[in-house]
Amino acid sequence: MRAPIYPSLYQINTRVWLTELSMALGRPATLDDIPNAELDRLAELGFQWIWFLSVWQTGQAARQVSRTNVDWAGEFRRTLDDLCEADIAGSGFAITGYNAHQSLGGSAALARLRTRLHERGMKLMLDFVPNHVGLDHPWIADHLDFFIQGSETDLASAPQNYVRITCNASDMILAHGRDPYFPGWPDTLQLNYANPDTQSAMIEELIQIADQCDGVRCDMAMLVLPEVFERTWGQRASPFWPTAIHRVRAHAPEFLFLAEVYWDMEWTLLQQGFDYAYDKRLYDRLREGHARPVREHLHADINYQNRLTRFLENHDEARAAAVFTPAVHQAAAVITYLAPGLRFFHHGQFEGRQKRISPHLVRAPIEPVDSELQHFYDRLLKILQQPMVRDGQWQLLECASVGDGNHSSDSLVAYAWETSDAPTLLVAVNYAPTRSQGYVRLPPQLAGKKWLLQDQLHAVSSELRSEELTSQGIKLDMHPWQIFVCMMTC
Repeated sequence: MRAPIYPSLYQINTRVWLTELSMALGRPATLDDIPNAELDRLAELGFQWIWFLSVWQTGQAARQVSRTNVDWAGEFRRTLDDLCEADIAGSGFAITGYNAHQSLGGSAALARLRTRLHERGMKLMLDFVPNHVGLDHPWIADHLDFFIQGSETDLASAPQNYVRITCNASDMILAHGRDPYFPGWPDTLQLNYANPDTQSAMIEELIQIADQCDGVRCDMAMLVLPEVFERTWGQRASPFWPTAIHRVRAHAPEFLFLAEVYWDMEWTLLQQGFDYAYDKRLYDRLREGHARPVREHLHADINYQNRLTRFLENHDEARAAAVFTPAVHQAAAVITYLAPGLRFFHHGQFEGRQKRISPHLVRAPIEPVDSELQHFYDRLLKILQQPMVRDGQWQLLECASVGDGNHSSDSLVAYAWETSDAPTLLVAVNYAPTRSQGYVRLPPQLAGKKWLLQDQLHAVSSELRSEELTSQGIKLDMHPWQIFVCMMTC
């Protein structure tokens, strides 16, 4: 089956899910215990990609840091009122080996899970962390030159960024992994991309990963760009991603690369070979709650937008149900997921979970399901399975004033989805806390006809009255945060 132009991705917090399964089974669960019925359900919801977060091997040293770090403890307790030590397994990003963790069933169980996904037409995405490794990674014993090394002065002046490590009966000072704007992650060690041997070793790791899954989400992918690495560490590195992606694609031609990226560096990473990059700007603008910046963002070239990953939450961000009120949540979801690009959903999003789960934790709190939000996402996912939204042509529509000094049309965001052999899907959202009116100007080929509008979210149909459809377009009068998703048929 041909992959859609606009696929959907679902991120699963693997360790949390297996903890819940363990409680139900009365024994430790592995990847083999993930029910086929649940995989069937994900396929029926229309997902092409399943990202299993935190499956790789981690070490005891990083886990101990997670369990003793005072700064993190408060967050953990806010998440779990009944927190216990077993809930803190260490960050899934403090990796000691790119093989499935033994507690999850190891590499054989991961391979079987991948096969089960393939049997249902879905692909497996896993993590790749280019910037750093866990504190007790095997390379510490054999390849100290792979790491950024520090001095006693560095440790004294910036203890948050360096750590003393005992290796081969000698003490070494190594840098924690970090980005240039925040203190180091104390459960990690920074890799030295100014060393060509480090880059070669990480490329080999990627090739090994490509034998175990179908794509990777690359954590903080911009941190190993030469300009960012030099700004952080004062050393110039040669470009990593073009060579790495070329080498992996020579080994696995259809392997997919998704970049977690910030600081407006999306285009930079796409040019270096990534298939998709996070669209954090759209998310931030939706959180700000103003339509115009959202609409202006969506004026970008369609070939660029097609390679952006649209999301409302992920394991790094606050839960959407906690950030947005119910009406704003639904309006933001329609704007996000009916735009072009890769549609990215997160474990617990459909149920309206409100507590973010740190990657250090393996248990989630029990939260009530928001049945209204769940019903909304059920309907939205059905719309996303329609061929025109998966493979059609998307167009941002102009929203014009109704006149008389009424500028509320500035709060409207509108799209059209079309294919040559199907009706047109019209999407309009009043992204404002006030009532808004405006003319949504239809594509030229749609003007001058009488249309039947079939509401895709509320199962209501109505004929478009002549006074609503003029040479200026469709006249809309929308309540705060109102959503309009309609199929237009003659």
